[in-house]
Amino acid sequence: MGIKTALPAAELGLYSLVLSGALAYAGRGLLEASQDGAHRKAFRESVRPGWEYIGRKMDVADFEWVMWFTSFRNVIIFALSGHVLFAKLCTMVAPQLRSWMYAVYGALAVAGTMGPWYLLLLLGHCVGLYVVSLLGQPWLCLGVGLASLASFKLEPLISWQSGFVTGTFDLQEVLFHGGCGFTVLRCTSFALESCAHPDHRYSLADLLKYNFYLPFFFFGPIMTFDRFHAQVSQVEPVRPEGELWRIRAQAGLSVVAILAVDVFFHFFYILTIPSDLKFVNRLPDSALAGLAYSNLVYDWVKAAVLFGVVNTVARLDHLDPPQPPKCITALYVFAETHFDRGINDWLCKYVYDYIGGEHSAVIPELGATIATFAITTLWLGPCDVVYLWSCLNCFGLNFELWVQKLAELEPLAQIETSLSEQMSRRVRAVFGAMNFWAIIMYNLVSLNSPEFSELVAQRLLLSGFPQTTLAILFVTYCGVQLVKERERTLALEEEQKQDKEKLE
Repeated sequence: MGIKTALPAAELGLYSLVLSGALAYAGRGLLEASQDGAHRKAFRESVRPGWEYIGRKMDVADFEWVMWFTSFRNVIIFALSGHVLFAKLCTMVAPQLRSWMYAVYGALAVAGTMGPWYLLLLLGHCVGLYVVSLLGQPWLCLGVGLASLASFKLEPLISWQSGFVTGTFDLQEVLFHGGCGFTVLRCTSFALESCAHPDHRYSLADLLKYNFYLPFFFFGPIMTFDRFHAQVSQVEPVRPEGELWRIRAQAGLSVVAILAVDVFFHFFYILTIPSDLKFVNRLPDSALAGLAYSNLVYDWVKAAVLFGVVNTVARLDHLDPPQPPKCITALYVFAETHFDRGINDWLCKYVYDYIGGEHSAVIPELGATIATFAITTLWLGPCDVVYLWSCLNCFGLNFELWVQKLAELEPLAQIETSLSEQMSRRVRAVFGAMNFWAIIMYNLVSLNSPEFSELVAQRLLLSGFPQTTLAILFVTYCGVQLVKERERTLALEEEQKQDKEKLE
């Protein structure tokens, strides 16, 4: 009930006003905290000179972001520009060979960046999983794939294999783990699809073309083999109407997002402040809530920018890659929470949906989530923080189903039936607001630190109860209602579009 129900315009206007005011108030507190802490001794390592002409320093706590857009910026632009250029030439001259061009260019780029021995190491893993795929046993393919992934996550194998990398540079460890991890997932997808479609007889060349596609190689997103192979095998691909305009728009949005983050980090030190818990503990409750929320928003923006740039190149190659993750602001259910849509699709197809089925039964869902988060733990690298993050999110996903099942029982189901659709939507939004903060708290554990997450929980839920707790929940409730309204509008537009297509 209440899913497609509209609320009065005045009520939605009030929610917008409350949310805007709360965000502005929290932002002001964060700005003042950033200004006060700019010269603290604890901030010296990660708050460096920025816009000197107006006296602004910059938060450089995120090593990867800084490297992408400073020392490695020209390398990234050069490599992707070369890929686009050669892909265009090959598409014009010999379109039937474009998949080979992708593989050769990608392999040469990997060898040039990480060294030929690293390339041979990955080829060894590819050949190994290809041989296993010939046996046609899905359980064996998945098992060997996970064992291969574990070899890049656990000692002493990880130290031995990292020795295959030639040279030393800032992003070496990031590129090593990214290239190896995604290679294993792609090879496992190839093996499982080979078992699912034995009549297709995929070759080792198909696997190499799939794995060494450069835009996806180091950082993803990952496309399952069946989708990639079907799209890259088109001899004369045709762009949908308006596709080039959408590609330009996506590229423009990525540039705007990069500039916006650069400006933001000159005024808000959201990544550095959590490292000084004594300073954090002096923040007002509103600023602390804004700090926790902004840390997750930044992680989403980072993923959106990365996938936006890569997806722009992929769409120029006539591919339909996984979309960026759903904005954290629009998330109020664990079932839709993920920061990498490609890995989420991979896990859902080969593990979560396979075990959980329709995700309506408690026991199969529990088994599916445990298996999914066990593999996710291996993917992220087993450690105490990852264990805690996996347990919390596994519980959150199951707890949603338990609450849903409980709500379907009497007398709760009868109580909701007696409510109007608008009131039912309001009640559900209250639970959505609580779920929203559970998502934030559970993911802060890995994105920041357990100590910071504990401090936020203590301040907002315990020492701040009831005033701060209820105020934050009400602001979040307003945001959830606005998100629901947006979803309702999009659903209605989609229905109208489908009705129009049926009439035509």
